[in-house]
Amino acid sequence: MQGSEKLWGAAAHASIALAQPRGLPHHSHGDMKRAVAVVGKEQDDETLRKGFADAESFHANFYHAFMSEDELAELRPIVQTFVNRLLQIAT
Repeated sequence: MQGSEKLWGAAAHASIALAQPRGLPHHSHGDMKRAVAVVGKEQDDETLRKGFADAESFHANFYHAFMSEDELAELRPIVQTFVNRLLQIAT
């Protein structure tokens, strides 16, 4: 459960790091989602929207514990790649 929230936290902070220097709103969950969508269009990279959605799954899992071990294992590297990609774009 804690791991799920930590992955979400990493994704949220990377989203903020991406949005803030571009002057995009980033103070709410919705702001971060929209910022990632905007940058995804700029970068012509639709995987960013999917990565954010997968990260949101971890956030929800923290509260509701609905993901199986297989789902956790499958999505973990996708979210890690998403975070790394956002940080790469942000720098």
